[in-house]
Amino acid sequence: MKKAVISVSDKTGVEKLAKALAEKDYQIVATGRTANMIAEAGVGVVPVSDLTGFPEIFGGRVKTLHPKIFGGILMRHDDAGDREEAERAGVEPIDVVCVNLYPFEKTVANPNATTEDAIENIDVGGPSLIRAAAKNHKRVTVLTDPSQYDEFIEKLGADRLDEKTRKRLATAAFAHTAKYDVAIANELERRFEIERTEARLVLPKVADMRYGENPHQSAAIYGSFDDYFEPLHGKALSYNNILDVAAAAELVDEMPERSCAIIKHNNPAGAATGADAYDAYAKALSCDPVSSFGGVVVVNEPVDEKLARKLNEIFLEAIAAPAFEESALEVLKKKKNRRLLKRIRSLNEPGLRYKSAPGGLLEQSADWIDADFDDLRVATKRAPTPEESADLRFAWIVCKHVKSNAILFAKNRQTVGVGAGQVSRVDSAKIATMKAREFGFDLTGAVAASDAFFPFPDGLIEIAEAGVKAIIQPGGSVRDEEVIAAADERGVAMVFTGVRHFKH
Repeated sequence: MKKAVISVSDKTGVEKLAKALAEKDYQIVATGRTANMIAEAGVGVVPVSDLTGFPEIFGGRVKTLHPKIFGGILMRHDDAGDREEAERAGVEPIDVVCVNLYPFEKTVANPNATTEDAIENIDVGGPSLIRAAAKNHKRVTVLTDPSQYDEFIEKLGADRLDEKTRKRLATAAFAHTAKYDVAIANELERRFEIERTEARLVLPKVADMRYGENPHQSAAIYGSFDDYFEPLHGKALSYNNILDVAAAAELVDEMPERSCAIIKHNNPAGAATGADAYDAYAKALSCDPVSSFGGVVVVNEPVDEKLARKLNEIFLEAIAAPAFEESALEVLKKKKNRRLLKRIRSLNEPGLRYKSAPGGLLEQSADWIDADFDDLRVATKRAPTPEESADLRFAWIVCKHVKSNAILFAKNRQTVGVGAGQVSRVDSAKIATMKAREFGFDLTGAVAASDAFFPFPDGLIEIAEAGVKAIIQPGGSVRDEEVIAAADERGVAMVFTGVRHFKH
């Protein structure tokens, strides 16, 4: 009689699986509560302790770790020596192993979980069973996830459990235990405050994408994007859509309520805070309606019908918001390809950030901005007015999300000119001025933000001559005194944050 061992934490579909095995005359061996569930389903089951002749001990910590289990899995059926040795030892072959593991990740996701809780949810026997079965995939079929059961049952019923299927399931099994081990190592490093010596990332593939940044590039997305955004309508997101949606969401997460960001090619085409979401979008759009065409819009307030009709006036790749009123969805869904996304959670969470590098990864901590305003230093003779101070805070937040070198103009909590990604800070200032004038903004009384210090006074002079009367920048240049003197000569108030925000 063929044997199957079942020991699962997630018991989804286990009754159906057990019945299918029983119908094909498998003897089912199971542990603890799994055995009880199978028996209650009316399927014959042998407790592991009956097979091994040894009871579960230490509260279930030891139950499957026994030669009759692992010998039955690892014996080579086509090896005469193994068969003879198995007969002498009373070991019978095991043909199917169905195991999933203690819910370690779910346990530690609870902020109240103690280290003892974490340790008790580290599975030992489960990974060993899985790896043994996967190693001997030439003969043994290993199942690690309920999503695999239906295909297995179909192939089992049709007598089509071939080696190709077993190889695929074995590979998935090793990936399953690898992910589990990574989660444990990362969590214990955090809890025990042990310095990491390697990066460990195991992310599930979500989908292949139509293409990458360009049509000739293949692409895929991995991880848990759906934990942050729920697609409501439109085509599948492209590689570039995802980058822009993330950039816009990161920006609005740092802005006050009733704010909007419009992102194009990973830079803000406009951003604003308004009386409501409609007002914020209208102000953000006015900064650069030409560049906003084909962009991504994210607001941090629900979208109502009035805003929906305004959004429909131009072509947009994607719109994301915490909620959409039903009437707004009716309006927005008239554009069948445009993506609508419901925001589920903030992107500005603690944790590490990664970028690819030749042969590996670059890792850094998240870049936060709130503390920047705790210790501002007025560097010039004139201090900013309260209204200028409010605009400077807004400009500093948005400027952080502009590609370096970045110069940003703002007035009344909206962007009025953006100079992004230039190798010269003076050129960024010239572009910001040009864009502001192109769309009819009077820069008299506006403020400016620079993501890094001014290495020479020329950039500040360019900004001051455009009409700007207050500037926020990190400071720290060897020529700070020259820059401050140039500001004082022009009656410009300037504050130093002591912190820069490069974005490459």
